[in-house]
Amino acid sequence: MLRRGPVARSSWLVLGLSLVAVGFVGIFVPLLPTTDFMLLALPCFARSSPRLEAWLLGHPRFGPGLRAWRETGAVPRHAKVAACIGMTAGYGLFWLHVRPNMGLALAVAAGMLAAAIWIIRRPTPGISNEG
Repeated sequence: MLRRGPVARSSWLVLGLSLVAVGFVGIFVPLLPTTDFMLLALPCFARSSPRLEAWLLGHPRFGPGLRAWRETGAVPRHAKVAACIGMTAGYGLFWLHVRPNMGLALAVAAGMLAAAIWIIRRPTPGISNEG
């Protein structure tokens, strides 16, 4: 096992705690993705605090999704739907408020479409993806 110095462990711990804090804010702020920040916090805790890593993996709300992602890169169906709806709403707000030129609008749409396709193609927990 790789040994980490106290400064590195402390840095990973602070980053992990900060990501969890932002994730908890996301519970109350629309369009701020809670689970994404928990996914980012998980490797920080793996490098700094096995106890906090175990807490996050065992959390009743976030744990199942985090474990599915860690084991197989799976995304639950409801999360796929929420992500696509959120990206569509975000693009709509972008279009209305920024009023981008056609090139920028198409570039942003292409980026969001690529992200949506990637998310949709991730395995779904509990569903076999073998053909």
